[in-house]
Amino acid sequence: MNVFMNRIMRFLFLVIFNAFAVFAFGQSIQMTEKSVVKDSTGKVYPFETWRNLFWKGYEIKAVDINDPKTEFLLIKLSETELEKKLAGLPKPKESAVFKTGEKIKPFTATDIEGKVIDLKSLEGKIVLLNFWFINCPPCRIEMPDLNELVDSFKTNEKIVFVSIALDGKESLQNFLKTSPFNYRVISDGGNIAAQYGVGSYPTHVVLNKEGKVYFHTSGLTMNTIYWLKKSMKELISKEDKPN
Repeated sequence: MNVFMNRIMRFLFLVIFNAFAVFAFGQSIQMTEKSVVKDSTGKVYPFETWRNLFWKGYEIKAVDINDPKTEFLLIKLSETELEKKLAGLPKPKESAVFKTGEKIKPFTATDIEGKVIDLKSLEGKIVLLNFWFINCPPCRIEMPDLNELVDSFKTNEKIVFVSIALDGKESLQNFLKTSPFNYRVISDGGNIAAQYGVGSYPTHVVLNKEGKVYFHTSGLTMNTIYWLKKSMKELISKEDKPN
């Protein structure tokens, strides 16, 4: 199963990368997991490494775009450059089942730590919902970045991160031993997903303090995390403004 999942994740990444490369560089470049990717010192990076770095603020450029067998250069972007790149990409596609400004029906569930999560009682706070399952490649690809997102707001008690997983409690506990996820995790969440009509994964929803949808998206894009963070900052800013 792990070999199969890795192949899917490789394929998914390369599809997304090629689409982004056309947008970013203005020309179509073809890459595979066998592409030669180097940094400025000449160090060659294996596929798994440069794939992960690409999602971590690096850019990949063809050394010679006229050569179909060209080598590629791995370049680390500054925070300003990365912010500009992500801001310049199209806004992630909205999910098909949520509506901005709409108050969603609350749910009550118990997370895998045995603590009750009552969405109604969380009104007054900013809530991020994440719908996912273990064998979802894009869900797993974005998980480290979601953990960083949680960490960047860890001192703000007005923000709550909740994930609704389709998998059973035992499967999740085994998975999380090697792949930590810093959201509060609800197991066997198929009934909650069905309540909202969620059928595409991952799906993210940002709720304002009134429980209304402020931002929502399904699928994986280069700037999904950027938009989640942007939405949270906007909501926090509104909270900080005097009435």
